[in-house]
Amino acid sequence: MKIIPILRCNDLKEAVAFYTNVLDFTLKYPNDSDNKWAIDLIKNDAEILLTSMDGTPRIAIIVRVDDVDALFKKYIDRGLTVPNNPDSPVHNAPINQTWGMREFYVNDPSGNTLRFTAPID
Repeated sequence: MKIIPILRCNDLKEAVAFYTNVLDFTLKYPNDSDNKWAIDLIKNDAEILLTSMDGTPRIAIIVRVDDVDALFKKYIDRGLTVPNNPDSPVHNAPINQTWGMREFYVNDPSGNTLRFTAPID
């Protein structure tokens, strides 16, 4: 079984640029780059569908990774900006959570949150 989340986006082109340029996803179907309704993105075994439907809900997706710190550094080097919000340190840098996971969160341009997480050794 494979689950593919659908993320509603306010601006599909902006969302595609963010996911491909910063988060390292690629277009599953390169000929769909001008599609105005939906774009499938992949990264290894992960797949998401970005859509430009009205009424953008903000959802959170947990993304399990091998090395949270290396991935965070890679995204920062690619232009990810952090909000420096003291009320949400997990958006600013990877942190160890009390439930045994090391995590950082990234909000996409439409407010959807990707929670990158790995077990603490």
